[in-house]
Amino acid sequence: VDDVPAADTAWQPPLSTRGRYIVDAHGSRFRLKSANWDGAQGSWTGSGSTGDPANHHAGQNSHGIPLGLDRAALPDLMADFRALGVNSIRLSFSNEMIHSTAPVPDAAVAANPRLRGSTPLQVFDSVVAALTGADFAVILNNHTNSSRWCCGIDGNERWNSGRSTQRWADDWVFMARRYAADPRVVGADLYNEVRRDILDDPNWGLGDDHDWYAASQIAADRILTEADPDLLIVIEGINWTGLPVDGLPHGRPQLKPVRTLSHTLVASDKLVYSAHFYGYTGSRHSGATGIGETHDARYQDLTRDELYRTLRDEAFFVAEESGKHFTAPVWISEFGAGAHETGTAARTWFGNITDYFADHDADFAYWPLVGWEGHDDWALLSYAPDGRRSGLLDQGDWRGAGWSRLMSGQPVPGPVPATPVRRLLTTDHGDHVQSLLTRATGDWAPGASKAVCPDGLRLIGLGHTSGRGLCTDVTAGALRAADGAHTVVTDERHVPQGGDWASGYTKLQCPAGQFLIGYGHRGGRTAAALCAPARASLGTGARTVWFDRSDNRPADAAGGDFAERDYKGQCADGEYAAGIAFTGRLGSSAGPAALLCRTLT
Repeated sequence: VDDVPAADTAWQPPLSTRGRYIVDAHGSRFRLKSANWDGAQGSWTGSGSTGDPANHHAGQNSHGIPLGLDRAALPDLMADFRALGVNSIRLSFSNEMIHSTAPVPDAAVAANPRLRGSTPLQVFDSVVAALTGADFAVILNNHTNSSRWCCGIDGNERWNSGRSTQRWADDWVFMARRYAADPRVVGADLYNEVRRDILDDPNWGLGDDHDWYAASQIAADRILTEADPDLLIVIEGINWTGLPVDGLPHGRPQLKPVRTLSHTLVASDKLVYSAHFYGYTGSRHSGATGIGETHDARYQDLTRDELYRTLRDEAFFVAEESGKHFTAPVWISEFGAGAHETGTAARTWFGNITDYFADHDADFAYWPLVGWEGHDDWALLSYAPDGRRSGLLDQGDWRGAGWSRLMSGQPVPGPVPATPVRRLLTTDHGDHVQSLLTRATGDWAPGASKAVCPDGLRLIGLGHTSGRGLCTDVTAGALRAADGAHTVVTDERHVPQGGDWASGYTKLQCPAGQFLIGYGHRGGRTAAALCAPARASLGTGARTVWFDRSDNRPADAAGGDFAERDYKGQCADGEYAAGIAFTGRLGSSAGPAALLCRTLT
């Protein structure tokens, strides 16, 4: 491949986010130019002897460790990865790998004899150390539960297939702690291609045992609070729902649900969303040929303009619509094509999607990075038994033009400007207390459903009946005093004489010098407000924002629709919320009806 620039080596961990961009510790853009090094997630296809390579994907028995260690020494692999121009590796693993105690066969690590006698997890440790020692960023990817090839009806459809959500999250805490001392392990990609099993679909927000939104929120917060607060948390959309049969509902939701229900983590600058695109799949096409194939279009059947609209509709709106509650970096953590692909449609699709990534400064990860020569021709690099390398670095590989275009895209130069954060709160199925300072003080409103903004953000908007809220740091930045103090308000004691800003309504008002960071309700009735002292003097100019009969938000509706199909009230960017009003009148909702909005200065 000609003209591929040298990969980033001067970046400084940890990584975080600013709006749609991932940045390093200096605030400089760190574009994830990644590849997937697979194998540790397993390769057995589910039938026949596990010892027969013919029963493994592409005839490659990975033995539950990253592919290629039998054919090339780790230093040589690192040099080849560097020659490709990638700066980061999505390193897949299975939960079974974590718990396996049997040493890998000597033949599986023939080119790396010092790894003989190691368990799969110990081999994984050595691979992580080699990658980070070579300045690659590593994003751990929980690809499968069992060490069986993904991704069909294989027992790996959901994070909790064959195990509980708690056990899955426990495994994540274990893995995050294991590499917490290595700062170049930068991310946790929570689960790969969540999809339907034989009986049921995953969902986004129903609150049941198949709720991927809730499970990923739980795991993310546990990783950040119990293991490693520096990790990026990568959450992939739902990959497939429904039965792939003409006439029945089916499709690929990807990130579409994020528009109305996005994640708010305890660290508001650690969220990255992810999606996968392959030419042979489609928005409503499973990718199957024969059984499971429908008459829906594949992505490679779309025109360039149609493909670009689809990419934005299913994923890139999250990054490209700035200032919304869902705005975050989007990492296309899988895409790829075969070196021996001759189809015009597939080749055109590859050129179109790599153009899109280059033109939109997108973060990406090619699948896969390593394969065996004569086996998986999708691999960027293929290795013969004697270690001889072939693949994308050879002049004859047709994918080289698209790869060079992709790698040569110039990221935003220098530090990325600080970007206001807006994040959604929801009490749809329980508490959503995202402030670590508040969590440390215990239950501030027993028996109520509670929501609290992450530390550094203030409450700026509320829904009338939905239990949703909107947090931000716009204009003022981190407004809360460092001591973490707060005031729980359950009555009108802080409403000054002559200060009736919502006549006839019960008013939960913050003490002077404090602002709203949270709220609680019992059933549909407003129960409490949580206020925090500001680190600087606050303004006192005030207005009442009513929203019990219609939306009442700034003209630009900054933050987006944080409470779909509900009336919403929102203070302006230059204001803070200092009180909630509600009524218990018969026939009226007892949810928030008005906000007291005060000027920041």
